[in-house]
This record gives sequence, structure tokens and C-alpha cells, in this order.
Amino acid sequence: MSSSVERPPLPEPLPATVVDDHTHLEPRDLVDFSLGDELPGLDDAVADLDDATATGVAGVVQVGTDLATSRWSVALAETDPRVLAAIAIHPNDAPALAEAGRLDDALAELDALAARDRVRAIGETGLDFFRTGADGLAAQIASFEGHIDIAKRRGLALQIHDRDAHEAVEALLARVGAPERTVLHCFSGDADFARRAVDAGWYLSFAGTVTFGNAPALREALAITPCDRILLETDAPYLTPHPFRGRRNAPAMAAVTLRRMAQELDEDPAVLAAQITANTEAVYGAWGS
Repeated sequence: MSSSVERPPLPEPLPATVVDDHTHLEPRDLVDFSLGDELPGLDDAVADLDDATATGVAGVVQVGTDLATSRWSVALAETDPRVLAAIAIHPNDAPALAEAGRLDDALAELDALAARDRVRAIGETGLDFFRTGADGLAAQIASFEGHIDIAKRRGLALQIHDRDAHEAVEALLARVGAPERTVLHCFSGDADFARRAVDAGWYLSFAGTVTFGNAPALREALAITPCDRILLETDAPYLTPHPFRGRRNAPAMAAVTLRRMAQELDEDPAVLAAQITANTEAVYGAWGS
């Protein structure tokens, strides 16, 4: 992914490999893409993956947020064995699709894509009360329910985008039933929400935000989360961990977040990395198959 934003230096390699379970490697200017097209941005994506490999980040889940980026994610996953794909319509895009009468068609295409072997998750889907107002809520809910249905029928993990919507996400999942493997992407709740999520059997995926100085509640949530429910992500190119905020994030920077998480948990980084890798494979399956 090309970018004019300054890149941070590559972190010291981890003592054991780990996986970035949520990243965005597609070109920022990707507007349309069809399977079978030449893959735009491939060289940049491979460079990011090579940097990740050099730091001990052995694989990524490449996440789509609309039909073009979902197709692109599938194509990259079918090109590079270090990549698995997650596909979805972002909740903030659902209202416009619904207004245009195209949401059902979009969900049908995602359902077809979900049959491909390298697609291992539906997401990021969910609810976002920060950017979408009350007039878009019905479309977000319809889209979220449609994604949940695909994940359950296809036996795939679900990656949830939850912004300022913790209670609504919980209530909807309680009503329709969560997939067996449900992940709260970029977990943003406090310790109480973390306890409820763990009790529900969900996984909590921590991003670079856990390193931010203004996030003590997030570190408290990490501290009470059982190690077998913790996942790690970058959400690159966003949310670059401290002390590199303001620079471009990439999967390699998961190594920085992992070390801070190990410090907070008073755990050996190699032990934590091995546990997170096992958790990640329990959710998405093996990268090589």
C-alpha cells in the first residue's frame, strides 16, 4: 500500500511468531475490482507482508469493507499463503446501499464469495453509532443480521465493528444468536464489557490503541481477559501503536503491540505470542490450508 505518510522503523523481531488478525493492505484509491483482474497494489502488499515476516508476524487476515475491497481481499489471499480473507460491507456503508436498493444484492455476492476456501471470516460488520445517525440504524441492523446469517450458514468466524454501540451489539447477538467464533475487532470496551464478552464466548482483538496513554480502561479490559480469548491486530494503516502514533501502521507493527500487551500481563512475549497464534488458528483455521 503506497502512502506519503512516514513509516516507523521496523520493530525488533519477536521471539515467536504471531498473526495480525485484522489489517487493510488494499490501495487507498481502490474503487472497483473484479476477481480475475490484475491485482492493483500487489507489490506494496507483498512488501508489507515481507516486513511482517521479518518481525515475526507470520500471517494476516486481510479485511474487506465493501464489495471491491472484499474481492481484492479474496484475490490477495488466493495469491499469497500468508493471507486469509474477511469480507463484508462496513456498517457505515450499509445505509447508502439500502437507500439505493442494493444491500440485498451486495449480501448475496458476499455469500457467494464466502464459499471460497481462503475466506475465513465475515467482517468487518456490526454497528457504528459514531458516524451513522438514527436514520441509518435500520439499515445497519439489517446488514449486520445478514452478515451474521452468512457467517453461521458458511461456518465462518464473525469480525464485529462496534463503535459506541456495545449494548446494542450485545442485544442483537443475544436476539439472533452469535456464530460459534465471534471476534470483537479493535476491542474498545472497559473491563465490565470484556467480562460480558468473555462470558458469551467471544474473542477480544486488541489493536495499537491498547498502547495509547489515554487508554487505561482498555488495558484493564486486557488484564481481565483470559489468555485463550485474546487476539492481536493492527487495523493498519490506522491506529499505529505508541510511540509511533501519526505514522503509517502496517502488520509488522503488531510486534510493538504484542510486547506492550506482554508487559501489561507480566507475561513472556514468546509465551503470549504462541498463545495468540493458537487462539487465532482456533478462530480462522490454519494459514497453509
